Amino acid sequence: MVSAAFKEAQSRFTPVTVYSLLACAAQFAVGYILAQIWGRKCSGTDRWVLVWLFYDAIVHITLEGPFVYMSLVGTVATSDNIFAELWKEYGKADERWLHSDPTIVSLELLTVVLDGLLALVLVYAIVKDKHYRHFVQITLCVCELYGGWMTFCPDWLAGSPNLNTDHWLYLWIYLVFFNGVWVVVPGLLLWQSWLSLKRLHLSYQAPKKQK
Repeated sequence: MVSAAFKEAQSRFTPVTVYSLLACAAQFAVGYILAQIWGRKCSGTDRWVLVWLFYDAIVHITLEGPFVYMSLVGTVATSDNIFAELWKEYGKADERWLHSDPTIVSLELLTVVLDGLLALVLVYAIVKDKHYRHFVQITLCVCELYGGWMTFCPDWLAGSPNLNTDHWLYLWIYLVFFNGVWVVVPGLLLWQSWLSLKRLHLSYQAPKKQK
């Protein structure tokens, strides 16, 4: 039993698995460093927002960008490069990423171009304290949440034929964690924008009430 379980674990945790997880950690580390550099004058909360935004942009541009390219000229499954290997690893959890699923490619094309750009614009808006900060923040968060919904809802409605939930690595790390952060963090940022706009509204109404 132990030997069989060990062999099964080895078959799941390949060198590509380790490299993929390390690549994600490295992307986050770069985002953290950039946030400390660019957010020196920002509040502690906004520096963490910048960490997320830099990480968000890095993932969209450096990881999802190559996915879109491979999917437009062929498929991940037929590609042979370092980015293809990373996506083939994720494809063990969701097969649609291997075969240029039209819905996935359409969403990722919009995500790379629009969400990647919005994340960088929002970085600038926060660092420079621009008036349009929360407009961009709300727009970006809604785009991220909508993208997540449209990524999984069609497959759920079809009975999840492309999702592999038989192993905890694929279910809890690849599917739940790596997709869940793009639900939890945008949700928190929407709440932050809500509170900020509420405070702005109350400060605007206060002088009127005193008259």
